[in-house]
Amino acid sequence: MLKKITVHVKNTMKFIILTAISILLIVGAVIFFYKPTYSVTINGQHVGYTENKSKLQQKINDYIEKGEGENVAFVQVENLPEYKLCLLKKNIVTNDDDIFENIKNNGVSYYRYYAIADNSEEKAYVSTFEEAEAVVNQLKEKESTNINNLTIVEKYETEKKDFSNTETAVAGLYVEKPKAVEVASIKTGGTVNTSTKIAGGKVDIGISLIRPISGTITSRFGVSSRIRSSSHTGLDISAPTGTPIAAAASGTVSFAGRKGSFGNMLAINHGNGVQTYYCHCSKLYVSVGQSITQGQTVAAVGSTGNSTGPHLHLEVRVNGVPYNPQNYVY
Repeated sequence: MLKKITVHVKNTMKFIILTAISILLIVGAVIFFYKPTYSVTINGQHVGYTENKSKLQQKINDYIEKGEGENVAFVQVENLPEYKLCLLKKNIVTNDDDIFENIKNNGVSYYRYYAIADNSEEKAYVSTFEEAEAVVNQLKEKESTNINNLTIVEKYETEKKDFSNTETAVAGLYVEKPKAVEVASIKTGGTVNTSTKIAGGKVDIGISLIRPISGTITSRFGVSSRIRSSSHTGLDISAPTGTPIAAAASGTVSFAGRKGSFGNMLAINHGNGVQTYYCHCSKLYVSVGQSITQGQTVAAVGSTGNSTGPHLHLEVRVNGVPYNPQNYVY
């Protein structure tokens, strides 16, 4: 009995040893002929192999976060690679560079830049915030009359803008302080419609208006008040006396002068029956018949006429009928 057990144990040991040797030989052959590698697919399509997926993915992540080239903020990549461990013959070469190029070719670069806007209209583009600040500071030193309307906006776009240097940007944005024209000496030809019959709703005026000033709205269109006998025909925006008033749109001055309760007043004709009125001004800088460009300084805030404090009374009229300015601006 003992002899049988001994023989069985010997046979079992032989089997185990042979099995282990076989496994070692197989593993050795695999190690000799193959190497552990990662198969890479993008959007289900096989694009290559990499030995070090962590290194490759880190390179891709850095590219997405920082991009390549001047002013690139980041890169949008829709489909990231997927990795699957496999055994690859040693004579097959991995292609990390090709995989990375595939990512780059399908990525969308976003450029960071800074727009300098005048009354929300972008006028100049620079590559850094420091450059934008330098432009605004120089305009402040030169006492450009639009300084209170200037803003710096950080932008991200897929197309790179043509950047201006500081000198060019300053020259393009600078608005010289106009010489005041005495109201008494302004040519006052023509007539102005001051009908108090207002219209509700909104009509298409065919142009875009910009804000003549920045300030606080103190009285809205259509309201009644003890200081007026009819509904309010415009919009009152409070601002300090002397604040420059910009033309809301291009046109021709159709009235400039004193007009009863409106005080010192300008009316600009924009065509197709559309007019804007600027009332209670302390100074007028343009005269009747003069062509005006959008954003041009045409007057200064005051408190002339029927007024309880310095503000701009702004009206938008179509064929002489007042419409709510807030349908078009503010």
